[in-house]
Amino acid sequence: MRSVLGLVLLFFLLQALQSQEIFDVKTHYTKKEVYVPMRDGVKLFTSIYLPRDTTRDYPILMLRTPYSVYPYGEEKYKKRLGPSQKFAEEGFIFVYQDVRGKFMSEGEFVNMRPYIADKTGREVDETTDTYDTIEWLIKNLAHNNGRVGIWGISYPGFYAAMSAIDAHPALKAVSPQAPIADWFIGDDMHHNGAFSLVLAFNFFATFGQPRPAPTNKWPARFKHGTPDGYQFFLDLGALPNANKKYFKHQIAFWDSAMAHETYDYFWQRRSILPHLRNIKPAVLVVGGWFDAEDLYGALNIYKKIEEEDQQNKNFLVMGPWSHGAWERGKGDRLGDIGFGSNTSEFFQDSVLFPFFMHHLKGAPAAEQAEALCFDTGLLKWSRFERWPTAVQERNLYLSAQGRLTFTAPQAEQGYDEYLSDPAKPVPFTAKITNTWGRTFMVEDQRFAARRPDVLVYKSEILKSPLTLAGPLTATIYVSTTGSDADFVVKLIDVWPDTARDFKPNPCQVRMGGYQQLIRAEIMRAKFRNSYTTPEPLTPGQVTPITIRLNDVYHTFKPGHRLMVQIQSSWFPLFDRNPQKFINIYRARDEDFQKATHRVYFSRQYPSHLKLPVLE
Repeated sequence: MRSVLGLVLLFFLLQALQSQEIFDVKTHYTKKEVYVPMRDGVKLFTSIYLPRDTTRDYPILMLRTPYSVYPYGEEKYKKRLGPSQKFAEEGFIFVYQDVRGKFMSEGEFVNMRPYIADKTGREVDETTDTYDTIEWLIKNLAHNNGRVGIWGISYPGFYAAMSAIDAHPALKAVSPQAPIADWFIGDDMHHNGAFSLVLAFNFFATFGQPRPAPTNKWPARFKHGTPDGYQFFLDLGALPNANKKYFKHQIAFWDSAMAHETYDYFWQRRSILPHLRNIKPAVLVVGGWFDAEDLYGALNIYKKIEEEDQQNKNFLVMGPWSHGAWERGKGDRLGDIGFGSNTSEFFQDSVLFPFFMHHLKGAPAAEQAEALCFDTGLLKWSRFERWPTAVQERNLYLSAQGRLTFTAPQAEQGYDEYLSDPAKPVPFTAKITNTWGRTFMVEDQRFAARRPDVLVYKSEILKSPLTLAGPLTATIYVSTTGSDADFVVKLIDVWPDTARDFKPNPCQVRMGGYQQLIRAEIMRAKFRNSYTTPEPLTPGQVTPITIRLNDVYHTFKPGHRLMVQIQSSWFPLFDRNPQKFINIYRARDEDFQKATHRVYFSRQYPSHLKLPVLE
């Protein structure tokens, strides 16, 4: 009898929980679809969700996207509105817009459409399209309170950031999340001039297909024919083969990228950073420490706006997330690594929702940290008055016999060398995948450490915690038998051999000796002095290479070690370097050659990482 009663109580408990979780959008909102006219006559398809309760006025919360405002049709509703369910429950006017030239909007789409300063007449960019949309919404939507907010993740994060430039007076709050800032230096398509092969190929194979007329359907997705991306892209060969074998010059932006190997006007015009001046709306920039796509964008957009933020209206949140994970799932883990709490739910409920409630509805201001950052080692949130925060810089030196030390080398000579073979590049992950994935940003690096073309250096076991907070810089002294090369520097947290496994542990991941990737970056050596004017390496000549790594906030705990790995390929995350000084976008298969690289550690050539140590 007790068992039956228990089952009945469990049933009603589950029903109650389910009723709390389900929010029926159609019951509370009515949908309308309109074409909003821009100043040049082009009309943008806009989907609007209006609260059915018309007894009060509501702010407008908008997302502009190149990824479709699906579902189309006034009778078809999104299952969720806004960044989280709390927004729909609270009541906002939600607006979703296909950007110019995408899906159902008119006009021509331009990737990262360049900003036009001192616009006149019918000149347009993303700032004017946003301004004209807000102007129309304020004048034409009943029961709006005259306040507008914009948010977006990734490409929509770029549009959110652009909206803050020359902003409409009604735009009060903006949250660019994982926003694109610069497609050559640090986001998505390149890192320090090295081409993001798997990401760019996969993305533009679908997204870059021509759209001859407005449509409500995605183009067909590219099929690799194999889950083994490493082999697929190795078989692809030199970059020109992408057109010969697959694209056939039907992907316009791919062709444009292949025509601009350096940081010339094409890429410079697409950087948002120089234009982030005189920002009027409040800004909440959001990023993930383990974002494989746009970590650079989040950090640098925040920093650039902060240079002129006199009213303390620019804020930063950095959590332990992959790309956009703060809007998907609980945020309690990534791959093999657990974070000890539901970090995404905390952000949605305690940070993002209060931010928009204050600026759009006049709710009392929550205690907003200038920078709210998650320590990915101690697994806890910290509040900072500025970011980067004040730190003590310390140099961590490479040394003989694979050692890392805080003492500068005294030896007159010293180096390690390895043979880099483009026919057998170092993989970026041990997993079989044909995408760039998300979990490799924390993946166990033992698969790489055991290769002969990866140099490994590790510290003594730490006796006290070591917290790093801010950007990292690696300076390595190298020589090569070729005339160009790539260099990848990885900072790794080595767990104790006695570390306990996470529970639950369905994949039987062993944490003893786990080499957790914390941060890594690649530098194409030809761009070591200038992104616009590449220079060859002189064979046999020792040359300093400086690599700027994105910020970290991580505590290496007692019993752990620091590790640095250095390699010359990271495939197919990035394209292979032929290891000769040529235009790689026009390379032939026969141009790729083996080369021997040396990394030096001596009194004259002290290769090291500059660490931002938080005392």
